[in-house]
Amino acid sequence: MTDPYLAGVVAIAAAVALTPAAMALARRTGAVDRPGPLKPQATAVPYLGGLAVFVAASPWVVAYRPALLGPLLGALALGVADDFVGLLPWHRLVGEVAIGAGIAAIVPTRVAEPLGGVLVTAAAVLLMNGVNLIDGLDGLASGVLGASFVASAVLLHGPARALAAAAAGALVGFLAYNRPPARVYLGDGGAYVLGSAATVMLASAWAHGERWSTSTAAVALVALPAAEVAFALVRRLRARSSVVAGDRRHPYDLLVAHGWPPLVSSLAYIGAEALVATAALLAAGLHSLAGALVVVVTAAAALIAAAGTSGALGPGREIRT
Repeated sequence: MTDPYLAGVVAIAAAVALTPAAMALARRTGAVDRPGPLKPQATAVPYLGGLAVFVAASPWVVAYRPALLGPLLGALALGVADDFVGLLPWHRLVGEVAIGAGIAAIVPTRVAEPLGGVLVTAAAVLLMNGVNLIDGLDGLASGVLGASFVASAVLLHGPARALAAAAAGALVGFLAYNRPPARVYLGDGGAYVLGSAATVMLASAWAHGERWSTSTAAVALVALPAAEVAFALVRRLRARSSVVAGDRRHPYDLLVAHGWPPLVSSLAYIGAEALVATAALLAAGLHSLAGALVVVVTAAAALIAAAGTSGALGPGREIRT
């Protein structure tokens, strides 16, 4: 179960087979995303795709660290509950903190405790929300996280590498249905599972015995969803609106508003993730901590510059699609 190629291929096949069943279940239970002010799609779309992604990758979760099924299932349950009933923000936050604390307890890092646990928990909260925020165009979140997990499969070793490959494969299979025009969405359940899985990859890269260049390079792999949270907070604070209120001024929304086709906007994000990941892997492969730091800082500066230029950091006028 540690062969990353086998993990990826099997997860692709499993996701292709399981996603139609998840779509049927979503329609039967009413778990569909209907058009609205913050929903640009023209028709109702089922959103239990995250369930198929989770099940497709779960055998390698068991092979890596079976205890991780607890927090990952918790992430799926929290997101699905939010999809169905709309949880209060503080309910979501409490759940996210509990999930992050669970990951921190199962995947210890080289950072001394209790700081290591606090940082992993904070990363989980950040990435669950970050993935949720970039899940706004067909194929966007699944493509970006798929690229991130492919890079993690190259960066990590042993069972963690196979788990990353399985997660990437599950998203490749899911993209057969989630590519534009999407027939199924990840839903909050899927976004939270992917954010939690990204946290597992990040914590694994910071495990005892990993090179500092590897640990630092792993930060770059999650820079894009993390930056999305920062941009949303700045934008909403400047607009003096609630930090948990949705809007349509994410950078990808502004690209579409400026005339970019949604597919091209999604591909731009995925390409940016792939570019940053490639640079991070090169630095890690050279065992260069300085190179990895340069990649992280450059990626952060480029994302901030792009967001500022597009207007994603300003309050601006609401975009309706």
